[in-house]
Amino acid sequence: MKNTRIGLMALSAVVAGLFAFTTFQGGSIKGKITPVDGASQVWALSATDTLKAMINQGTFEIQNAKAGTYKVYIDAVEPYKDVIKEGVQVTDGSSADLGEIMLQK
Repeated sequence: MKNTRIGLMALSAVVAGLFAFTTFQGGSIKGKITPVDGASQVWALSATDTLKAMINQGTFEIQNAKAGTYKVYIDAVEPYKDVIKEGVQVTDGSSADLGEIMLQK
């Protein structure tokens, strides 16, 4: 009986350790802005998450996004208009590529 308890305790510790060291992989959202100097930053919003990334030479990548559906806001600079992309699907371990986003005046 004592050996059974010790065995169960050891098994519990191993299982707990497996869950404690599981890493968060997340996903990402990326895209390209045209013209390259037409926007400064991008935001991704979901029901439980708000993420931000800077736009560098017309490209961006929002990393560590939890799996789910996002609304992506591109914060344009004058004279360009902001852009909103709805229904962006993010899955763990992959990148949602929005492709080229053409800003309008």
